[in-house]
Amino acid sequence: MAELQPLFETKQAKGRAAFRVFTATVFAGICLMLVYRFLHIPRGKEEGRRTGIGMFIAEVLFSFYWIITQSARWNVTHNFPFIQRLSQRYEHKLPGVDVFVCTADPIMEPPTLVISTVLSVMSVNYPPEKLSVYLSDDGGSEFTFYALLEASHFSKFWIPFCKKFKVAPMSPEAYFSQQPDEKNVIQVEERLAIKKKYEDMKHQIESIMAKGSISEEVRSQHKGFSEWYNSEVTKQNHQSIVQIIIDGKDTNAVVKEGGRLPTLVYMAREKRPGWPHNFKAGAMNALIRVSSEISNGTIILNLDCDMYANNPDAVREALCFFMDEKRGPEIAFMQHPQSYNNITKNDLYSNCAHVVHQVELAGIGGYDAALYCGTGCFHRRESLSGAKYSKDCGEHKNLEAKEIDERTVDELEKTSKILASCGYEKDTAWGKEMGLLYGCPVEDIVTGLAVQCRGWKSMYYNPDRRAFIGVAPSTLDTQLVQFKRWSEGLFQIFFSKYCPFIYGHGKIKVGAQMGCCVYLLWAPVSLPTLYYMIVPPLCLLHGISLFPKVSSPWFIPFAYVFIARNVYSIIEALNCDSTLKGWWNLQRMLVIRRTTALFFGFVDVILKQLGISQTAFALTAKVVTEDVLKRYEQEVMEFGSSSLMFTIIATLAMLNLFSLVSAIFKMIFLDFGALEKLVFQVILCGLTVLLNFPIYEALFIRKDKGSLPFSVMFKSIAIASLACLIPVN
Repeated sequence: MAELQPLFETKQAKGRAAFRVFTATVFAGICLMLVYRFLHIPRGKEEGRRTGIGMFIAEVLFSFYWIITQSARWNVTHNFPFIQRLSQRYEHKLPGVDVFVCTADPIMEPPTLVISTVLSVMSVNYPPEKLSVYLSDDGGSEFTFYALLEASHFSKFWIPFCKKFKVAPMSPEAYFSQQPDEKNVIQVEERLAIKKKYEDMKHQIESIMAKGSISEEVRSQHKGFSEWYNSEVTKQNHQSIVQIIIDGKDTNAVVKEGGRLPTLVYMAREKRPGWPHNFKAGAMNALIRVSSEISNGTIILNLDCDMYANNPDAVREALCFFMDEKRGPEIAFMQHPQSYNNITKNDLYSNCAHVVHQVELAGIGGYDAALYCGTGCFHRRESLSGAKYSKDCGEHKNLEAKEIDERTVDELEKTSKILASCGYEKDTAWGKEMGLLYGCPVEDIVTGLAVQCRGWKSMYYNPDRRAFIGVAPSTLDTQLVQFKRWSEGLFQIFFSKYCPFIYGHGKIKVGAQMGCCVYLLWAPVSLPTLYYMIVPPLCLLHGISLFPKVSSPWFIPFAYVFIARNVYSIIEALNCDSTLKGWWNLQRMLVIRRTTALFFGFVDVILKQLGISQTAFALTAKVVTEDVLKRYEQEVMEFGSSSLMFTIIATLAMLNLFSLVSAIFKMIFLDFGALEKLVFQVILCGLTVLLNFPIYEALFIRKDKGSLPFSVMFKSIAIASLACLIPVN
């Protein structure tokens, strides 16, 4: 019997040998730099000893982190599924798929945005009787429930339209924002008709949201509204609510052409004061339990509420990994990169992370590992239930569709409400050994690591057509809050028992352990960055040299490492579909993130380790005002407040500006010969000033609402001026 062709293949990236040779030369240069630093630390009571020791420590930390980052580039691989082979072999044995969509606040995450995501996944190219979509509403909002009910009616028209014309993206909001294909007259006509239905539905939802109440006439349309008859139902205090809005087993649940509809379920887990709800991880675990009672799909896809489906075949592509006869049984999850539909031409805030998605995460994939990023991820249900991998555990037979449950909708809802109650997890393994793990702001990363340490493998898949697309932060403040939460949670993992070098020892490959730490060590890398942003400019101001003279042989390794790393970084970014200005924006954002959000994340973790602080979760808004959006589209940085982070950004910008101007003045009018020993600091300070041009613009030139307030300008100038008076030694 001929061996079956694989359902996916893995290919190594090109140019690995050349990259490794290049990396070796940079490593040699870094070693020479550290030798110079060590040999030139002032001895005893010589002037500049503390500064010299600080520079040595900062460069040791930078060097260590650079070595860690190279692990994610050492063995880059790419995966390619074959959905035609899947259809040929398993079209009638496809497993059940449960899709989890999570939302938490109807104001910050508008119901119209949420239902666009829900409608998009209901419309994927997959048998509807094997597809179930669950919406977890941690806000317990009747407005979100109402919007989902309206979406269920609209789906009877939207799903057949998507499948008839192979629509992509399947989010109505995203689809109708595109220019129509005028070649197909029938499609244009039907498009206009269904667009009218969508806009009417959207207007109705927004009108009820604006009114702030739902009429009795609307409430009478579905029994689920009875859950909100009690006026005491609030976001943080409500009973468990489970409503099966569309029962996929019901032969009457059909679209207008007669085809079946996927199951659609609304869930709001119980919340009570004094009971821990564990944020998104708690919602996901409640969804795992509730879905196991209603549909029990073998494969789970979880999405954020703004991450709509963009590829009709995304589910089938994922199944190629899970159902491959040879490698599939050991795969626990398959992660997609996070993509966004609102990225500016030059990626103003570096949201897109081209290199991270196309190189670093693919490089971790070279070690049979992946980072679970919390959205756009397909899971094997049993791997999330605490099971350790064994040959029996991942057997191919377990992926086949389960028998149909004969219980009624009311019976299923009643049983499911118990599973979503706040006391259900008490004295159980949920959050410890089962489901997503608790106690960390980045529950996704630590859960993925724990799953892989139980013997499972994972895959990273970056398709040509993006599978899921979301909304990126369009203000600097929102992004920094997001990065603070991420860096804090990631560094907590490094300090915990789940540190990859300890927990993963002997369980996952060393390269995968190091690859995880590229992100786990975001927070501490803020320290050498802050040192470099403060000490070299101050030393330049006082005429103190920190680097070799241009005429010294020791200058060569410093110059080589600086030029080689930046040139390679530019080439890497351009090869990953970025632009030169996009790369420049990334350098600015790296400095801003490290000196503010990542530093605060570091401080919070240290305080938590000392028992002074507690873990918190910050929800980021998905909508902005029109003037903010206009500035974002014009690639103008958004400030508009006097937050501590913005004060730090402005102060560091002013300090570097003062130092550069003062040094240039002294060299021109007093001592031009000093340039030879200070040239490296002049270059570093000059580049920092150029990076900070949007900051100076927001401080002194711009007059719009997104500029920096006068209070920030005053404080930054005052603090930077005082810093210039501090003696450096």
